[in-house]
Amino acid sequence: MEAQADGRLVAAVESFLDHVRGARGLSEQTVRAYANDLDQLVQFTAERGIDAARGLGLEVLRDWLWDADQRGLARSTIARRSSSVRAFTRWASESGLLDTDPAVRLRAPKGAGHLPRVVSTDQVRTVLDGLAARAETDDPGALRDLAVVELLYAAGIRVSELVGMDVDDLDRSRLTVRVLGKGGKERVVPFGVPARDALEGWLDRGRPVLAARAAGTARAAGTAGAAGAADDALFLGDRGGRLGVRSVYRVVARALEDLPGAGPSGPHTFRHTAATHLLDGGADLRAVQELLGHASLGTTQVYTHVSSARLREVYRTAHPRA
Repeated sequence: MEAQADGRLVAAVESFLDHVRGARGLSEQTVRAYANDLDQLVQFTAERGIDAARGLGLEVLRDWLWDADQRGLARSTIARRSSSVRAFTRWASESGLLDTDPAVRLRAPKGAGHLPRVVSTDQVRTVLDGLAARAETDDPGALRDLAVVELLYAAGIRVSELVGMDVDDLDRSRLTVRVLGKGGKERVVPFGVPARDALEGWLDRGRPVLAARAAGTARAAGTAGAAGAADDALFLGDRGGRLGVRSVYRVVARALEDLPGAGPSGPHTFRHTAATHLLDGGADLRAVQELLGHASLGTTQVYTHVSSARLREVYRTAHPRA
């Protein structure tokens, strides 16, 4: 069928809509609802560098619903989106476009007030210690993964900002990095000494290995210029090209897989965690807004709710008159 011949997500969605309109005979109103929801999914994944149907995974779908929840969409809207994407991935799996159905375990966020996943300071330390132990082998992938997670947490940046960075965006002496955020807005974000050390390990001992690997592959294939597109990239994938969004999702999911806690385990977890830890430590809300690159202070205020929730839990646990 058409979906099998074209693995692009947008083409798969079009084939699915033709299927529900024709073979299943659904009402035009229902088809329009499917179309609107899945169009939002296509836009969301495109912003993360995913344009193939096979790029859909459970974490990406969870992040899509989580993003809708954080933007204040109604519970009914999020529930409908969850239903739409489950119908789509079930069809795509049955049609052979997907090997498995990634939405089998997908659940919509549980209503208003659902807070971002945040991991504790001790849990962050455990994750980073584990990555650092792997990096001691000087495996280039391990050095990169440590630098990626350190920078995500230290700077609170978006995954799209991370993969778009070039080497020249990094200022190791001033401990800052220049990022290009939403709407093409540029900002300079600070990071700490542990992130600097991890980045230096990657740049000095990891990145050159992957860059040389890519150059060797290009020479062997007779395409000497093929590796040039990633020459400036701060982070490289295992084949030497610019590191992609999906690869960062995999790195973070592996790093967090053994930690308890509900919610998605994508790169945004470290952004949420960084913001919450800053506010817990007494940072000014507007400073955190600037760090995260939020256009509206209201977007940043969700993290005060996280901190308040934690404070209430500590109070109930520790205060004798709670």
